[in-house]
Amino acid sequence: MNSQDHHAPGSPQIHEGSETRPDLSSLHVREDVAITGLCGNVHLPTGRTCDVSERHEGSCNFVGPDAAENLAAH
Repeated sequence: MNSQDHHAPGSPQIHEGSETRPDLSSLHVREDVAITGLCGNVHLPTGRTCDVSERHEGSCNFVGPDAAENLAAH
């Protein structure tokens, strides 16, 4: 998802302040998940995505690609 797609019909609910996250341009962060206020960090070897809130303490909790699609849809 590109930044111009943020307001497209059917796009995820954008979390307030998500546009100020410098990590959104990183290859290891799923932008569609991160803009909802979640971490969105991707474990590159497995493709799993962190579903914990952004800037969380401790380790990431990685979920599979199908579960991450559901996170981004909300």
